[in-house]
This record gives sequence, structure tokens and C-alpha cells, in this order.
Amino acid sequence: MAHSKARVTDGKVTYPPGVKEISDKISKEEMVRRLKMVVKTFMDMDQDSEEEKELYLNLALHLASDFFLKHPDKDVRLLVACCLADIFRIYAPEAPYTSPDKLKDIFMFITRQLKGLEDTKSAQFNRYFYLLENIAWVKSYNICFELEDSNEIFTQLYRTLFQVINNGHNQKVHMHMVDLMSSIICEGDTVSQELLDTVLVNLVPAHKNLNKQAYDLAKALLKRTAQAIEPYITNFFNQVLMLGKTSVSDLSEHVFDLILELYSIDSHLLLSVLPQLEFKLKSNDNDERLQVVKLLAKMFGAKDSELAAQNKPLWQCYLGRFNDIHVPIRLECVKFASHCLMNHPDLAKDLTEFLRVRSHDPEEAIRHDVIVSIVTAAKKDLSLVNDALLNFVKERTLDKRWRVRKEAMMGLASIYRKYSLQGEGGREASKQISWIKDKLLHIYYQNSIDDRLLVERVFAQYMVPHNLETAERMKCLYYLYATLDTNAVKALNEMWKCQNLLRHNVKDLLDLVKKPKPDLTLFQMYSLYSYYCVTIENLPDPGKAQDFVKKLAQVLDEDERVRDQLETLVSPSCSCKQAEVCVRDITKKLGSPKQPSNPFLEMVKFLLERIAPVHIDTESISALIKQVNKSIDGTADDEEEGVPTEEAIRAGLELLKVLSFTHPVSFHSAETFESLLGCLKMDDEKVAEAALQIFKNTGTCCTLTYDNTSMVCNGDLLPAPPSAKYAIHCINAMFTNRDTHFAQIFEPLHKGLDPANLEQLITPLTTLGHLAQLAPEQFAAPLKSLVANFIVKDLLMNDRIPGKKTTKLWVPDEEVSPETLAKIQGIKLMVRWLLGVKNNQSKSGNSTLRMLTAILHSDGDLTEQGRMGKPDMSRLRLAAACALLKLAQEPCYHEIITLEQYQLCALVINDECYQVRQCFSQKLHRGLCRLRLPLEYMAVFALCAKDPVKERRAHARQCLVKNVNIRREYLKQHAAISDKLFSLLPEYVVPYTIHLLAHDPDYVKLQDIEQLKEIKEALWFVLEIIMAKNDNNSHAFIRKMVENIKQTKDAQAPSDPKTNEKLYTVCDVAMHIIMSKSTTYSLESPKDPVLPSCFFTKPDKNFSNTKNFLPPEMKSFFTPGKPKSANVLGAVNKSLSSAGKQLQSKASRMETASNDDPSSNPGSPQRSKTRLDSTEMDHSENEDISLKRDIEKPRGRKRGVASSEDQDSKPKRGRKKAAANTAAVAESEEQWDEDNRPEDEQNSPPKKGRRGRPPKSATPSQDTPAKGKRGRKKAAPPPEDEEEEEEEEEKEEEAAAEVEEEAEDDGSSENIELKTKGGSSTESAESTPQKRRGRPPKSAQPPAKKPALLHKVQHTICTLESRLCATFSFLLTCY
Repeated sequence: MAHSKARVTDGKVTYPPGVKEISDKISKEEMVRRLKMVVKTFMDMDQDSEEEKELYLNLALHLASDFFLKHPDKDVRLLVACCLADIFRIYAPEAPYTSPDKLKDIFMFITRQLKGLEDTKSAQFNRYFYLLENIAWVKSYNICFELEDSNEIFTQLYRTLFQVINNGHNQKVHMHMVDLMSSIICEGDTVSQELLDTVLVNLVPAHKNLNKQAYDLAKALLKRTAQAIEPYITNFFNQVLMLGKTSVSDLSEHVFDLILELYSIDSHLLLSVLPQLEFKLKSNDNDERLQVVKLLAKMFGAKDSELAAQNKPLWQCYLGRFNDIHVPIRLECVKFASHCLMNHPDLAKDLTEFLRVRSHDPEEAIRHDVIVSIVTAAKKDLSLVNDALLNFVKERTLDKRWRVRKEAMMGLASIYRKYSLQGEGGREASKQISWIKDKLLHIYYQNSIDDRLLVERVFAQYMVPHNLETAERMKCLYYLYATLDTNAVKALNEMWKCQNLLRHNVKDLLDLVKKPKPDLTLFQMYSLYSYYCVTIENLPDPGKAQDFVKKLAQVLDEDERVRDQLETLVSPSCSCKQAEVCVRDITKKLGSPKQPSNPFLEMVKFLLERIAPVHIDTESISALIKQVNKSIDGTADDEEEGVPTEEAIRAGLELLKVLSFTHPVSFHSAETFESLLGCLKMDDEKVAEAALQIFKNTGTCCTLTYDNTSMVCNGDLLPAPPSAKYAIHCINAMFTNRDTHFAQIFEPLHKGLDPANLEQLITPLTTLGHLAQLAPEQFAAPLKSLVANFIVKDLLMNDRIPGKKTTKLWVPDEEVSPETLAKIQGIKLMVRWLLGVKNNQSKSGNSTLRMLTAILHSDGDLTEQGRMGKPDMSRLRLAAACALLKLAQEPCYHEIITLEQYQLCALVINDECYQVRQCFSQKLHRGLCRLRLPLEYMAVFALCAKDPVKERRAHARQCLVKNVNIRREYLKQHAAISDKLFSLLPEYVVPYTIHLLAHDPDYVKLQDIEQLKEIKEALWFVLEIIMAKNDNNSHAFIRKMVENIKQTKDAQAPSDPKTNEKLYTVCDVAMHIIMSKSTTYSLESPKDPVLPSCFFTKPDKNFSNTKNFLPPEMKSFFTPGKPKSANVLGAVNKSLSSAGKQLQSKASRMETASNDDPSSNPGSPQRSKTRLDSTEMDHSENEDISLKRDIEKPRGRKRGVASSEDQDSKPKRGRKKAAANTAAVAESEEQWDEDNRPEDEQNSPPKKGRRGRPPKSATPSQDTPAKGKRGRKKAAPPPEDEEEEEEEEEKEEEAAAEVEEEAEDDGSSENIELKTKGGSSTESAESTPQKRRGRPPKSAQPPAKKPALLHKVQHTICTLESRLCATFSFLLTCY
């Protein structure tokens, strides 16, 4: 080297052969040519050429001069850089340049030349690549380690390489860059923060998106140098995360993005950083916690991430953030769940409990995203989510918020379509989500119109897609219907009924719209308004819908084309294909391309979706019948679809029967007619019965041959009673000469009745009963003789077969004796005959009522010979009570029902037999819902407050709620019927309830606290629902009504002071309830109430009753509080018309005579009523009283023993001596042959009749009954020996309850919790009757009572406060 230095000192530069001196005196082109020769020389040299190295040393130094390093021409600079790179290679490991500044200038010069790599299409690119390859292979930049400015050199090199890398570079360029940069990191002593930032900045999302190749280069570099660079990365994050020194780097604000990228590159880079995140998860800064949660969500949820398994403490700490107080953090955790479930199914178990809690979160958005996360994972693969997660979605279908409910319903629907309808995932997946279809339809029971509309849309698009071919669509519907549970079937049936009602409503609306406005009568204008109101109520957001319907009416009036299309759509003969065309044309006509968001069009689409027949038409019915026939023939794919053949046939027939009611015109085709005739001729009784019922429902457009129907009415063939019933109705509907056919059926059946052959009597009596109802005038004389001589004398008054001795109160239908079944049909025959006659001119109605009353008096054993079994007596009591309800629905018979008979009928709801109570309440509820039973019968539900079974009390409350809502809705839709207000307004049930409770046989001692508490519970049972709303100051109206009652007397016994005192005491109980539960009762009543004149006398103006009849200690039991909001909980053991029913317009039905009416007689038992005439006839009410579908289990209820006190003042049901009862029945029997007996005598109850049922050992003269024998026999819980059947029934009730439950806030969250139903009691029917009716026995330890004076003070304070509040509100209104 000393020689080299000497040569340098000489300053003579030696050039390669053929190369002349290179200086600034030559041209650029010449300089480039000479430099190329120099480059070629250096390229060919190697490190072993010592002579050449010494020879060209001065040239190497010359090339590093500023002349070349700062030359303006890029070609010159490139060639010089290539020479310098080779010089470093040749002279390695010692460079010929010793000056640090010179070395810095040289490497900065080479770095600048590397920018030429950016243009891959340049002619000089190969030389740039050679330069890169050379310095990377030689690791030339390692020389800079000793320089003070090495960091600046390395940083500039890194920046240059990250800038020039692009997608035009091949793998070699990428590799050389990584080699060059990695050598600096791996072989250097340190990595500065600036250099680290140069690498990490390419991982920041913003830079990553701008230059993907730079990201890949940085990723490869970090993977290559992971071990060497990890300490510096750890130090950087320590400075920023732990010490908060954000100034150490410009990347401090991107630390969480960097952690995510570094973890995805190599998890070992963050071995010491991840524990710091656990600390950050517990930070007090919400934003900081949120950033860490977002980061960890991505890290844990990444597809190949093993972080949860590798760092369990961090995972558990992260799960804790699901319960974070900050809403965005909880929201972020929930969003992460879907990625975690999809990429890491093994973590689903850890997430389940936290998602359950968040599904009840008070924030709507969080509950919504829980559903989205679970549904997203389930749609990817059902195996990713467990049943618990799906149940969370199921629960949210009842959420308070519509957005959450909608997401849950749509999510379940999409899961059902994918795995059940389309079959993805196989049979196991389909079985796992089989409950979804039921749950979706259960939602139709909700009150919200939005819910019902969405269920209809889900059904049409996801459950039975309307775009399927007809045969495939009907097959899908067929097997869906066969696999639905009972409540889902009811909901689906109700959905079709609601759509059908709306379709008819729109059709009637169009008929009126077409008429000229001046030609419309007042009634037609009112009808038009009613149709608009019904249409509005069937659309979402009724407030906005009102404006849209007005606009639609204007469009229909002006645009004849739209009106014609809509008429076609609502036509009964419209096919599914026509419906699609009409909907498309109407939406196209009303849509506007200039207005993408058209609220009016959206509302019209809602209406069209509801009324368009997209599933059922004539072709569909034909395809459905073919599918049913395939199952009957055994050629269907029932087993493959997972449905037993018998179940499929049963469901198919039920489906056809329902569709025959909702879509009767669709059955009017020759093919369908022939198929049904074929079913009629089958040996299977169920199939033939279904065919008959379909013929009955589908009207008179078809023609049947006489042989096809009359043969099933022949008593010798002994068809089931329902078949005979439907056959008679088919003849009535489909024959023009029906009287001839009726006569041919009636005569042989009438003559062939033989009381000795009881089994052969049931079908003939059923047939004769329906003939009597349909043609009472045709067979007037023989029917009266038949009823008087055969039904009453031969059948009801004789017990031919001794009943089985059993302690059970109820047995299944198949165990009921033929004699009892015949007697039940005899009772039904009498009632049907009277309903057909519809007048009481022959006084047959009075005689029938006395007969029914005698059956109730005698507990069902009319002869009282003791030969009947208890189950048979229960059946006959139920039949008599239901018969009374049927007659009460006809005005001409309702007005002759005495108060005693009404009260006796009401007591059946507290019968000792559970099934009797259940069936009676269902019949009562059905009559009230149809507005056929008078309003006083709603008061009967007040007696259910004493029922010992929780489910029965809950059912009664639901029935009351539904009836109150129906009447209020009816009044809202028919505002013009103010004259019928007395018979419809729910508040008017209060006087009837007070009167009924005043005559309760359990209410014996006027001042008895326990009895008064029962009265209070019964009153509150009704008032709680009536007072739930205070519309038009109804609380004051009720208070005024009770006050008015106290100024009257009991019309049933106006001269009996004890009876009147009972009435006044019950009024005081009601008044205290109103005062304790309302703050507005003291305001002015909006209207003067009217009292029923048959229950109360006219108020005496000279009489002022201000006395308080309650004992002082009773006042402490009235606790102040606001009534709970009464909600309809869906189906309450109700029929098809329960869920979401829209009332049809009916004329007024019931109008009770007012006590202010001068023509009314307070002492007369007659009550003038009008009725709501309805074209709807539901003959299912006339079916066998056994109600096989609803009652399958024997359950018993014992009723309490009635007191004999006040026998003359109130009716008492009880056993009489045999002689006395026989005389009473004989008297009743004679009435069938006497038409001219005075009316008051005919209306009188049987002599010495007593309501309630005291035991035979009771002494009639007792004034005070023995303890435990007061009132009726107590209703007993279901018997233990029917435990299995009871469990099945409880499951049905629980399923109904689940459908009915409303969304309810759980206190800490704004969401819905499903309520749990209490289990029914399982005490034995043979056990000792309870001492108190309707309540389970209470603890012997009485509750501690507060001093009476303290209660008086508290009550006085509450009263003063309420009055002051009312006065203050009044003053604010005035001033």
C-alpha cells in the first residue's frame, strides 16, 4: 500500500489500453465511449490481479473526483458508478479511498444512481441492475459502518430502494435489494430509529396501498432480519406504548397498525410487545382502549392466527372488553366475533357467553351487530355456530327495536333458505335449523304491523319462494305445512285470512271509487272512509300511510289503467302469473326514474305485496291436490322429506281445508272437482270428511250428484258425525232442490231413532240437528215432537247404562260412554233447532233454557239417580253451559235468559273439572271476540281470578285484553255508531262485573275480610285491563259509573236489604281500587254513564247513598300504583282468527236497555238487545263438545261448597233431593207441550233451585256454613295420574306462550327477555278441596298488619296528593 500511495503521489493516471485520457476537454459522447472501455476493464478484473490493481489505482482515485461525481450527464454518472462498484469489489476488503468524506460522497453518489432502477424499460436498465447486483453481492455498503454519517447513508439507500421498487421488477431485483438491505441490519452494530422508520413506514396502510411492492420488500426484509431487528422494534414500541414518548418517531400515531402488520409478517417480532397490549386494554383512555381492541380483533380473527392459543392471558383480557363501559369498544368486539367464528371455530365456546350478554345490550347497534356476526358465520358454514348462538338470534326476533327484529328475522330466513330449502349442508343441517320456520311464523302474533308484513315477505321469498314453478312451489308448501307446529300453522292460516280480508277490502274500495262521487249515498261514503281506514292500518307507519292512501285514491280516480290493473289483481280468479304482471305494471306506472327514492311507491309496493296472490291460484290448487293424492297412493317422497306419510296426508287435507276457506274460487276447476270426488269415494273417513268440508267451503259453483253426499248421511253406514254434518251443508250449498233431498234424509232418520241402540244414535242426531238448523220450517212439527218426546223424555231423562265408578272428573273422548255422547248430541240438536227458528213464539226457548239450567243445577246428573259417572257429568255440564252461550248469541233468546240463569252459566268458569273450565272459557272468548255475545258475558272472566291454576288465570287475562282491544278498535273504525256505545264500550263491563260479584255464592259474610279480598282480586282482574289506558278520561267515567250504581238498587232483588248491601259493598271495593290506582279519577266524567236497567233500578232522586260499607281494616289492602299496560299476548288457545285479525264491518249486535229508557221495566227479566249481524258462520262451534284437538287429558277441578244462606235472594247451584228435582224437571218437561203458559212462569227457574253445589250432607237451614264448605266446590289442579298427557299439554301451552311473549326491557338493557311460564299444579283430583276458590292455600302465618290509624292517614295523604295534582293540572289548563 505504500507503493500505491507513492503512485498516487505521482498523480499520473494510467488508463486501460486503447483508452485515452478522460477529462473535461473531450465531448460527452467521447467521454461515454472511453468510460465504457474502463467499465469493461474493471468488470474483467478480479481481486487476485495485484499488478492491475496497482496499475489502475490512480484511475480509481480519479474516477472518485468531484468532476465525475457531479457530472451533469446521467450516462456518465452511471458508468462511473459501475466503475466504482467494481473498484470496491476488486480492492475489497480495503477500499482505495481513505477519506471518510470521500467515502460518504461516493456511496451517496451510488445511491443516487440506483434511482435509475425505477424505469425498467430504459436502455440503461441492465447497467443499473449490474450496479445493484454488484454492490449487493460485495456488500459494499458495509464499509460505511465505521463512518460517522453511516446512518444517513443507510437511510438514504433504504429510501431510494423503497421508492424505486415497482411491479416491473423481476424476482432478481427484489432479491438483490433484500440482500443489500439485510446485510446492513444483520452485520451492523445498531439500527437507528430513523432507519427503522424507513422500513416500517411501508407497512402503514396508507403507504401500503400506494406501493404494494414496497410493502412486499419491507415484509421480505423483516422476515430475513427478524432476529436482528426485533430488539429495536421492541424498544420503539416500549418508548411509544409504555413511556408515551410519541416524539421518538413520526410513526408513533401508527403503532397499532404496525403491530398488526408485524404480527402478520412474523409473530416473533412482537414477543416482547404483546404483553404491553394487555396493559393497554386496561387503560383509562377510551380511545386508546378502542384502538387496542380494534388491533387485537384483527390479530385474533386473522385466518391463520394462533395468538389466542399462544397468549391466553391476552385472549382472556380481550374477552373482558365485551363488557367494556364504552359503547364503541363493545361494538368493535361484537363485529370481530364473525371473523373469529369463521376463522377459528374452536373459539366459539369462549365467545358464546359474551355474545349472550351482548345480545341483551342496552345499545340497539350492539344487539344488531351480534345478530349480523352470528348470521354471517352461519351462512358461511352452519357448523361454525352452535345452537346457543342461533338461539340468541331467535330471542332478538322479539326485540324492542324494529331494526334489530328485522335483522334477526331476515338472518334466520336466509339461513333457513340455504340449509333447509336449498339443501346445503345435508339433512343434519336441515334438522338443526328446523325450528326456524316455526319461529318466523310465530312472529305473526306480534301486534306490530311491521312484524307481520315482514313475516309475509319472508314467507313469500324465503320459505315458499313465489318464483318457483307451480308444482315445485306446492310441494314446498305441502311439506312445510306438514312440519309446522300448531301455533305456526295457526299463524300461517291467519296470514292468509288477513291477506284475503285486505284483498276484499281493496276490491270493495275499488267498487266505490268507480262510482261517481255525486251518486254516493251517505252510507257508501262512510263505507269508503272505513275501507280507507282498514287499508291504512294494514300498512307500516299509519301516520304516513294516511297521506299515501289519499294519493293512491287520487291516482285510482284519475288513472283508469292503474285501476284496471288493481281490479285484476284483487279479482278472485287472478292467477299467480297475472299477479306478477299486474304488480310490475303498477309499480312501473307509479315509479319515476328521476326520483330513485319514492316513499309513495314503497308504500304501494307494501300494499301490492299483501294483496297479490303469488302462491295460490287454480293451477296451484290442482297441483296441491295431486301431491296429496300421491301421498295417499304411496308414490310421494314423504320419507325422503322427513315426514311420515300419515302426517303428510293429514297436513295436506288440513291445508286444503284452510285454502278452501281463504281461496274458494281457486277450487272451481273441473280437474280439482274430479279429484275431490275421487277423495269422497275413498274408504278413508278422514279423506272423505275433508273433501266434504272443502265442497262446503267452496260454494255453489260446483254440482254434486246426490249419491255422492247423501250416502254419508245414512245412519246405517255410521259415518263420523263431522262427515254427516258437512254432507248436509254440502247439499244445502250445492243443490237447488235441497228440500227434496232433506226430506229423503230426514224421514228414515227420524223414524229409525232407537234409544235402546245408543251407539247408532250419534250420527243420526248430528244429521237431524243440522237439518233442523238449515230447514227449521220444513220440519217444524216433527222436530218439536222429536225434541219433546224423544230428546227430553227418552234420552235426557233416562240413564240406561250405569256410569263407571271413578274419581276422575274427565276421561279421553274414546272412553266417554255412548249414552253421554248421544245426550250431548241431543242437547246440540235442541240448540241448533232454536238457532234455525230464531224466534220464541212457541216458548220452546224458555223450556230449553230451563232444561239446560236443570242440568247445571244437578251437576250434569239430571235424574239424580247416581248412576252417572263423574266424567259423564262433566261432559254434560260443559254441553249445557256451551248451549247457553250459543243461545245467548241470538237476540231473541238472549232477552229471555234470566239473571239467575246468566249467573249460573257464569259459574261454570269455576267448575271443579279443569277441562270444563278450559273449554267453557274458550267458547266464551270466541263468542265475545266475534261480538256475538253481549257485553255482560265479558264480566264472567272476573271469576277466573279465583282459579288455582296459573295458566288458566293468564289465559283469562289474555282473553280480556284481546276482547277489550277488539271493541276499542271496532269503535275506532266505526265512529258513527255512538248509539251502540253501551253495548260495545269496554268500560261498560264494570257494572256487570260488580253485579256478578255481588251475587257470587262465595260472598256470604258482608264484612268478612277474606271474602272481600277475593272480591277485590276479581275486580282488579278486570279493572287492571280496563284502566290500562285513560283515553278521554275514562277513569273518571268508571268512577262516575260506580257512584251511580250506589244510588240504585239491585234489580234482581230490589227489596232485599242484604242483597243491596252486598252490591254497595262491592261498589266500595271498586271505588277504592279506582282511587288507589288512578290519579285522574276525580276529574269531570266526559259523559254521564248509562246503567243496564235489567241489573239496576232507576236511581231515586230522593235517595243519596254516601255510606262506606267496607270495614276499616279492609282499606289497608288497597295499594296505590299505576295499572300495567295491557298487551295482547298473541294466541290464547284461540281459533284461526286470533293473530292479527282485522275486523270486518258489521252492524251493531248488542244494545242493552238503559235504566233511563221509559219503556224499560226494572222489575222485568227481559232485556232488549239488537245484534251484530254477521255473514260469517263458523260451524266448527257446533262440533263435538269433546274438542279433541284442545282436550286430550283428564283434568279435574273441585268446586267449593255453596252456602245455603240467602236462598231467595240469589241463585244457588246445588244438589236437591231427588223428589224435588224430579218435580222441577217434570215441570220443565211439560213446557214442551204447552205454548200459552204465562211468560213469567216459563222464565222462572226450577223450583227450589240453588246455585252453587253444596254437598248432599249440607243442611239447607244452616245460616253459616262450616269452615271449608263455603261457596262452590273448589277448582282442583289436574290429576297426577295423567302426568304424561299433562306434560304434553304443558309443552303446547309453553309453545303458545313463547309465541305470545312481548319484548320487555330487562332493567339494564333495552331488549327483550322471554318470560318463563309457571308450571301447572299436579295435585290429585281426589285430594281434599281447597278452602278458597281460585287461590292455592296460603301459609298459616298471617301477614303482619299495620295499625288501622296509620293506614287511614296514608290513604288520606294519597287522596289529598292526587286531588291537589288534579287541581293543579286544571289550573294550568285554565291559565
